[in-house]
Amino acid sequence: MGLLTLKEDRPTPKTVYNWRVYASASVASFASCMIGYDSAFIGTTLALPSFKNEFQFDSLSTDEQALISANIVSLYQAGAFFGSLFAYGSTHYLGRRKSLVVFVAIFILGAGLMLGATRERGLGLIYGGRVLAGIGIGAASMIVPIYISELSPPAVRGRLVGLYELGWQIGGLVGFWINYGVNLHVPPTRTQWLIPFAVQLIPAGMLFVGALWIKESPRWLISNGKRQQGIENLCWIRNLPPNDLYIVEEVGFIDEGVERYRQEVGAGFWKPFASLKIRRVQWRFFLGSALFFWQNGSGINAINYYSPTVFSSLGIRGTNTGFLTTGLFGVVKTALTILWLLYLIDHLGRRNLLIYGALGGSVCMWIIGVYIKIADPANSPTDTIPPAGIAAIFFFYLWTAFYTPSWNGTPWVLNSEIFDQNTRSLGQASAAASNWFWNFLVSRFTPQLFNKLGYGVYFFFASLMILSIVFVFFLVPETKGIPLEAMDRLFAERPPWKAHGKVMEDLHVQDEEWRRNAEGADLFHEEKADTAVDQRETI
Repeated sequence: MGLLTLKEDRPTPKTVYNWRVYASASVASFASCMIGYDSAFIGTTLALPSFKNEFQFDSLSTDEQALISANIVSLYQAGAFFGSLFAYGSTHYLGRRKSLVVFVAIFILGAGLMLGATRERGLGLIYGGRVLAGIGIGAASMIVPIYISELSPPAVRGRLVGLYELGWQIGGLVGFWINYGVNLHVPPTRTQWLIPFAVQLIPAGMLFVGALWIKESPRWLISNGKRQQGIENLCWIRNLPPNDLYIVEEVGFIDEGVERYRQEVGAGFWKPFASLKIRRVQWRFFLGSALFFWQNGSGINAINYYSPTVFSSLGIRGTNTGFLTTGLFGVVKTALTILWLLYLIDHLGRRNLLIYGALGGSVCMWIIGVYIKIADPANSPTDTIPPAGIAAIFFFYLWTAFYTPSWNGTPWVLNSEIFDQNTRSLGQASAAASNWFWNFLVSRFTPQLFNKLGYGVYFFFASLMILSIVFVFFLVPETKGIPLEAMDRLFAERPPWKAHGKVMEDLHVQDEEWRRNAEGADLFHEEKADTAVDQRETI
């Protein structure tokens, strides 16, 4: 079995795993490069001497500086929260691709506004630009995972949605290192801090151009009455003719799901809201939102946005040293993300990664907190980091090794999978909004938490990671390899930790029977296609 083929839910032609599906997912993932860069560059940019001098931070108290930093960071999350909700309406009426074009244009406008900030104008343009950029980012975080999920073959869906996470890490890697570079090689003038702000426009421009090339989601097209175009797009993405049995079966799956939910819920902008009365829908909305609560409860966004503060608490001194340590953090995350998307997510599965990642990460956080409590490096500075401090830094990177291939991207994968066609846009909007809501709280209050709690911040995050293990084990079923249209069946099985094996077994039996009955079906002959779909629904 090759690197690009995995355990399948049904016999799959090799041409399905072609360059088109990977290229489409990669182009869409430029959105996550924007998100990753914006998440990473802002903390170190605010720590640049040129930025502090431009806006006269030295004349402010520590609490005032913390408040300004928190406002600059958290306004972005506030915008992202609303952007993820706005994207629901946009994707309903415009589709995935056109919505992506609209919101990346809003991001570009926001990024451009930030470049106009000066000492004389104050921080207003940065505040406003961060809100607009956040709206674009929030919408992209809602649109891209479901777009990739809808065009992905089930066996590599985790890997392809994982490209979204890889883009996030590549953007973060550039964001972490760029300020190390400008601090070393660019004089501390206005240009020094403008460069990191201007680089935001590069991935945004690449996404804007790429979004004009990618195809609209076939599932969205078929569910919105554009069946012929949807079939053509699906055939292009799968690189198969319309009468291939794989295409016939996949369209049958989509038609079955669309018809079932139109009967149960109905079609239209407001109908998915009505479906929130259904308990199984409520449950998946809760799971999707809760996963992002636990993700933020790991402490990752406190580290992403305020990495200089975090490394300072470990005893690391000097702007360049702090930037270098932060940059290495980005390197470790990116390398492990590649391992995660190429192998771990579709082999070990979602549940195992979340459980073992939280367990290892919690142990590391406890150890770091104990070191800071005993040694108090922030208030006991030394010229060199003592052996215990080096050990604490090692455990920080070990925490990164546990967190990155587990909680970093897996919640996005799960949320792109667990909702049905009629509620997928609303469900992903809810999940993305939850992510940015918790993100906002963490980014808004992290400086104050470090000022007030010190080592207690690490104990707090360690405790939440332990609790997340219980949550995942008892409530979250494994989704790897399950077709999107079979998620209802997966969530109906009890207990959740045994549901995956039972559903996969049933799918194989069902597929064998259907294929015996559907040989020779031709998708463009409506009578034969309808017969094939009817057989699909009655098995």
